Amino acid sequence: MAHLNCGVTIALLGVLLLGAAFLPLGVEASEIAVPRGSGITVVIKPGTPTLPAKPCYIIISRKPMTMLSIKSGETTVFSFSCQNPENHFVVEIQKNVDCMSGPCPFGEVRLQPSPSELPALNRTFIWDVTAHKSIGLELQFSKPRLRQIGPGESCPDGVTHSISGRIDATEVRIGTFCSNGTVSRIKMQEGVRMALHLPWFHHRNISGFSIANRSSIKRLCIIESVFEGEGSATLMSANYPDGFPEDELMTWQFVIPAHLRASVSFLNFNNSNCEKKEERVEYYIPGSTTNPEVFSLKDKQPGNMAGNFNLSLQGCDQDAQNPGVLRLQFQVLVQHPQNESNKTYLVDLSNERAMSVTIEPRPIKLSRNFVRGCFVCLGPWSCSTNVTLTSGSKHKISFLCDDLTRLWINAEKTISCMDHRYCPRKSYSLQVPGDILQLPVQLHDFSWKLLVPKDSLSLALVPAQKLQQHTHERACNTSFSYLVASAVPGQDLYFGSFCPGGSIKQIQVKQNMSVTIRTFAPNFQQEVSRQGLTVSFIPHFKEESVFTVTPDMKSKVYLRTPNWDRGLPSLASVSWNISVPSDQEACLTFLKERTGLVCQTGRAFMIIQEQRTRAEEIFSLEEEVLPKPSFHRHSFWVNISNCSPVSGKQLDLLFRVSLSPRTTDLTVIIIAVVVGGAFLLFALGLIICLVKRKRKKEINKGPAIGIYNGNVNTQMPMQPKKFQKRRKDNDSHVYAVIDDTMVYGHLLQDSNGSFLQPEVDTYRPFQGPTGDCPPSPPPIFSRAPTAKLTADEPSPDFSPESESEPYTFSHPNKGNVSNGNTDIPLLDAHKPAELGE
Repeated sequence: MAHLNCGVTIALLGVLLLGAAFLPLGVEASEIAVPRGSGITVVIKPGTPTLPAKPCYIIISRKPMTMLSIKSGETTVFSFSCQNPENHFVVEIQKNVDCMSGPCPFGEVRLQPSPSELPALNRTFIWDVTAHKSIGLELQFSKPRLRQIGPGESCPDGVTHSISGRIDATEVRIGTFCSNGTVSRIKMQEGVRMALHLPWFHHRNISGFSIANRSSIKRLCIIESVFEGEGSATLMSANYPDGFPEDELMTWQFVIPAHLRASVSFLNFNNSNCEKKEERVEYYIPGSTTNPEVFSLKDKQPGNMAGNFNLSLQGCDQDAQNPGVLRLQFQVLVQHPQNESNKTYLVDLSNERAMSVTIEPRPIKLSRNFVRGCFVCLGPWSCSTNVTLTSGSKHKISFLCDDLTRLWINAEKTISCMDHRYCPRKSYSLQVPGDILQLPVQLHDFSWKLLVPKDSLSLALVPAQKLQQHTHERACNTSFSYLVASAVPGQDLYFGSFCPGGSIKQIQVKQNMSVTIRTFAPNFQQEVSRQGLTVSFIPHFKEESVFTVTPDMKSKVYLRTPNWDRGLPSLASVSWNISVPSDQEACLTFLKERTGLVCQTGRAFMIIQEQRTRAEEIFSLEEEVLPKPSFHRHSFWVNISNCSPVSGKQLDLLFRVSLSPRTTDLTVIIIAVVVGGAFLLFALGLIICLVKRKRKKEINKGPAIGIYNGNVNTQMPMQPKKFQKRRKDNDSHVYAVIDDTMVYGHLLQDSNGSFLQPEVDTYRPFQGPTGDCPPSPPPIFSRAPTAKLTADEPSPDFSPESESEPYTFSHPNKGNVSNGNTDIPLLDAHKPAELGE
């Protein structure tokens, strides 16, 4: 018997322990009582767990459950098996309201059961109201009103309102809303489904809305938005971002204080594929004589509207096979009218061609706080955040904006000339039109796109004031600059940024290019007189660009190769024509020792050429050290020709040109003095020797007789080995330079008796133009060592005479001189010798 009692005791203890395993640990039991006939059903079900956790159960009469449903007229006591049931379960309270079989319970909607009677879980109260199509239902929201949010957005306090309507048996989402907005009423017909979501920690005990009976609205819904002051509201079409129901109508009513102005802008929209009708938006605007104002979704929407107005979205009959999607997201901005909204500006572009002007907002960081809008208006209501004005018309614009510095202007104009016979006679002035400068908005960019026939013409830019290239060593500090780049499709070539106040006199570009004037400060209006470029069409050349530089002594000139950040393009050639005044000398300095260039194919060279003597220095940019500072007393060229470089080993060069007064070298002075002194001593000695010889002859021979006897032997005796040839057999008595005016003077007199200046085939300095063409680079696929080539050096095939007569002054002639003919050609005409030949 004692053994039996012991077994029963153990069994009872096991049952108690098993039941205790499912009892809540420190969580009190809850009781929910649903009133009979209320049409309310309470469901506790698993939610979406945020983190993996141990299982949690609902305990009813010591039985674990994962879901609990309590219907009208029932009372249930339950508890949870875990300490944090809010992380595992949610509760939904759904009330069905049938307005078809009986009267609707209009008025303020209460939360039943009370939130205090429910466990601390995330709660969703749902009211599902059904009604006839002829009955309109209106949801009225007390303050704070509602604010619509888009997909993926959440409310700061976690309280959301999800509202849906019905079209026959299909549910249509009207939208999801948070608190603190402008939406005060939503009208629907044929029923409504309202869901209020409250987080478990939110102690709210009122619904915040009421239901009223209205007549049929004959559309999907009407949303009323009330503004009491400045502000904005973002609203969306039904089912957004999914498609708006086919051939439906949805309306928004806006209540605006009389002293404020409203503007509408579409943030996102899409059209469906219509078979019948057209998708459109309609406005009822106060003061309009053509209401409704009809716009397509692509049109600029009205702005600067005073008073209340309506906006309606109308769908169409969609293609059954490919319906597409109609959706709309828009913003209404309400603010005080600005002084500029009453002022109209005329922009006359009637005489312009291929030009567009865009007024748009500057890029700014978005803010959560309300920001007044900036609108540009064409007419009384056609306002938008950006407007594009086209050439060939006159435009009247006004601004609805409290701070016009939030806007800027970007413009573009195309200038083209495709007839190579007519273009060289044309030139164009690149200046910003005055109608744009008179606007109260800052100009940001004005671009000219310059087009020429391929391989026929090139372009030359001449500034009103010489330009300075922007570099880190000498940055531009003006209120604007010119950005010059290639406009050839597929060519990424940027020549540089330039501003007034430098030494660049001209920029020549091989093919199409774009010139952009970019402003950096509002005081551009005061420096507008400094802007101005003239573009002309010139014969085609092979370099990518040629810069004409005329430095002065006031400052150093810094120049760098195009595409500084990315490197000079493959196989490109660029030249600088640098002028040096006659009384000064230029110092050319490269600002780094090596280029760091590595060629994949071809070779990269730099040529420095004196324009007067044509003397050249050629340097390999891949292997050699860049030249040390050099001094130039005459104008010179700098030409840089690139190879096809290895990626990451691009060619970029920066060099400096500075001028200083020309000084005479002390060594040159000493050499000149020594040579001059020696020549003077030689001349004096020669004169003394001749005088002594003459006197000696006079003493030995007596008086001189002025008769020439050609038969007398004038050879000096006792010197048989002095000369290898006799005097008559050599050319020692032949003189190439004879004063023709003394021999043929009677033939050189003109009708007035004055002497004509003869032309003698002697060297004269070249008087023609120099420096018009840059030096030609060497063949790009051959390796050329560093060389110094001067015009004074003889060519390899030239060999001087091995035997020159000591008393012969004639220059070497192409033909042989006959011993028997010493006559001088009578006034042969010779052209001036060409420079460098």
